[in-house]
Order: sequence, then structure tokens, then C-alpha cells
Amino acid sequence: MLPQEIAPGLLRWTAPHPEWTPAEVPGSSSDWDEMVGSTVYELPDRLILIDPLLPREGRGEFLEWLDARVAGRPVSILTTIRWHRRDRAELARRYRGNARTAWNMIPAGVRPFPLRGAGETVYWLEAARALVAGDTIIGAGPGAVSLCPESWLGDVRVDRAGLAGLLEPLLELPLQYLLPSHGDPVSSGALAALSRAIEEARGRG
Repeated sequence: MLPQEIAPGLLRWTAPHPEWTPAEVPGSSSDWDEMVGSTVYELPDRLILIDPLLPREGRGEFLEWLDARVAGRPVSILTTIRWHRRDRAELARRYRGNARTAWNMIPAGVRPFPLRGAGETVYWLEAARALVAGDTIIGAGPGAVSLCPESWLGDVRVDRAGLAGLLEPLLELPLQYLLPSHGDPVSSGALAALSRAIEEARGRG
């Protein structure tokens, strides 16, 4: 369960979501993998956690690893979507003594992209050239992503085509890595993978 390095200063780990149940209907709102991803991003003077979910097994070992990685630096804990609050409260308490700033402060070098009407914020990690997404972009096999199923958008104001329009400006970024919460990260051809996913959601793929 210890994080794997995607690029220098950019790590990701997975843990089983406590509310996961096998989906009865493929493509339904409950059709998602048990293992979900969390991101660690290191800046010289701060460590950022995005959608952190602590593992159930080996939790103590993981926290020891994280303490060593934090090394007394301030910690920012960011959330892509409201139900990805996960273990942020516990970690905010653990590291609150490291800084006088708010635990959810967005530091320089991290750019939020709110997806208006979709209820999500994706984060651009500038130095790593990485994009971290919550539920809107999901893994679709090796080197591929897709936009989430229509059933996942029941509580928001956009459909998949509308979501594609919200994500299209991200194609202007010099994107190298794409880290979704659901599914495997894309470490090669991420910009092309996102472009294909947007086109498919618009019915042009």
C-alpha cells in the first residue's frame, strides 16, 4: 500500500474504499473499482495530499512512511469532489502543527480547475505536468481514460457531452501525467488519451 513514484516528487497510492460493493449493473452509479487512488505531490517547502484515503491494512506503517516524507513541512490537503473527503480530517489534525496557514491552502505551483456544473475541481500540478481528477475522468485500461458514465452525473447539471466541453480547455496544458482516482494513471501519451476521451464523450470518437 506504500505509494509508487510516478515522477520525481509525484507519488500515488491505492486503498480499498470502505463503501465499495460489487455493482449489479455495468455502467450504473455504483459501478466502480474497489481500489481508489490518492496523490502525494512534493514541493520544496510543502507537501500536498489530494483525496487521501488511508489503507486499512498496514495503516501504521503507511503513516510512518508519510511522516518521514512530510519531514515537518506544511501539508495541504485538497479534495476534488465532496465525497472524496475521505481521511482528510484525520490527516489535517495530524499535521496541523506544521504550519500556521489553513490545511486546505492551495500553494503556488498547484492550479485548481473548477468544473462548473459538474461539482468537481481537478488540479494541475505545474512542475510535474500532471493533472489529478476525482470522478469526471476515469481509467479505461493501459494508457487510456474515459469520461465517467452518464449515471455518475445524476446529481449535477451537465451530461457527458457537457462535461467534455468543461474539460476541453485542459487540452491546452502541457500534460504528461494523468492521475484519476478510479483506474490506473497514464504516464505516457496523457494529452492524447484525454483528447480521445473528450471526443468520444461528444460522440465524435
